[in-house]
Amino acid sequence: MSLDSLPGSGRAPSPRLSVQEFIDSAPMGPRQRLVALLGVVIMVAEGLDTTMASFVYPHVMREWGTPMSAVTTTVTAGVLSMAAGGAVAGPLADRYGRKSTAAAGIVVFGAATAAMSLATTIELFAVLRVVACAGLGGVAPVVMAIVADSTPAARRAPVVALAFSGVAAGTVAGGLLASTLMPAVGWPAVLALCGLAPLLLVPLVMACVPESVSVLLARGRPAEQVRESLGLLAPGRDVSHVDLTRGRDDEREPLRKVGAILLSRSFAPTTLLVWLCYFLLLGVVFLLINYLPLMAERAGMTASRVGVVVGLFGVGTLCGQLLASFGLGRHDRFRFLALLSGLSALAVCVTAAVGTGHAGTFVLIAVLGTCLGGSMGALQAVGALAYPPALRATGMGWMSGVGRIGTLASGLLGGALIGAGWGISHLLLLMCVPLALTGAAALLLRHEVPPAASGAPAAPSDPDSGRAGPGAEA
Repeated sequence: MSLDSLPGSGRAPSPRLSVQEFIDSAPMGPRQRLVALLGVVIMVAEGLDTTMASFVYPHVMREWGTPMSAVTTTVTAGVLSMAAGGAVAGPLADRYGRKSTAAAGIVVFGAATAAMSLATTIELFAVLRVVACAGLGGVAPVVMAIVADSTPAARRAPVVALAFSGVAAGTVAGGLLASTLMPAVGWPAVLALCGLAPLLLVPLVMACVPESVSVLLARGRPAEQVRESLGLLAPGRDVSHVDLTRGRDDEREPLRKVGAILLSRSFAPTTLLVWLCYFLLLGVVFLLINYLPLMAERAGMTASRVGVVVGLFGVGTLCGQLLASFGLGRHDRFRFLALLSGLSALAVCVTAAVGTGHAGTFVLIAVLGTCLGGSMGALQAVGALAYPPALRATGMGWMSGVGRIGTLASGLLGGALIGAGWGISHLLLLMCVPLALTGAAALLLRHEVPPAASGAPAAPSDPDSGRAGPGAEA
């Protein structure tokens, strides 16, 4: 008992912090930085796996005589599997634990990818790829939720964006490894490496990542277990005076009907706007990645320069996501997303309308990748902070699933328009519409999600500081 709380001391007792207030009241410690680093590495593994698989398909077609229709079916089934993986893993993580769900997802995609190296028929290869994609789809949203849960409010948005940048880093690394390793050792060895290496992360996740406190509270775990998890996040700080009763009922309620709450009257506008942003933005990125080579070839570039264009877009995406991590620490995440979406639309228009030489095209593609990459990073922060901790993994998982459907829709639309005689420049100009809608939706989200959604206390002068509503964490 503190002296301040003794009768007759003349001092008012110190206010007891809730669990969320305790996490938010201190700077990041070593364990929190380790969790963020593991998040980056896991995302690198995810980006590497996805990229390597795309480089394997031409070899499979050539060596096994696989028709393009079979590859298209495999890719489509894989995207749908990723969507389902995210939609299922999110609720499982909120109900049974995020650390174990993330570890299971890593095991699934790692083991299935490694097994793909042993496949000798396209049928077995396709089945294993669908299984791997289910694990990939489930890992990303759960890991983003873990990183957000472990990070203080003041750093939450930039750290989430930084962790997500691992996907772009893995994509760039995958392109480099595919061009150097596959000719030397063959695609089966590369797939085995990409599958087995992530499995080494599982013991680190289980040993080093504390279970999310919101999940422990929602499951009614003993106070000692909750305080142990808090102590891992903030070593050296006294956790004995944290009030575990504040917010416990609020955490348990979403657990019982998480899906209904996300689509309830109070949360539905936030959920639908987040889904719209991710559907549109991921669709645009997917469409550009698919048609950049064709655009470069029609501009008269050689095969090597086409590779440079694709590589520059990937590097630009990584730079943009790192820029988002830096900018989100200083600027409103909704306005940041709207600004970058608008700049992406402008870059697309310039790329489509301005006739430049090869050097000018390289610059435009790098700028476009940077703007879109920054938008993706900012959107991850918006999605991760839009819901209270007990709903976060489900919200992120469903957002990811809707985004995957967006990639399929954009691919079908792009193919139909190209088949109808649309030129690449017209297709690029059409992309301005979803990018403009993404920016508008981001600004609408700013009014739907109150300041407390980020976990940060609202400024005293903020008229919304006293609002309760969707996304409030504390």
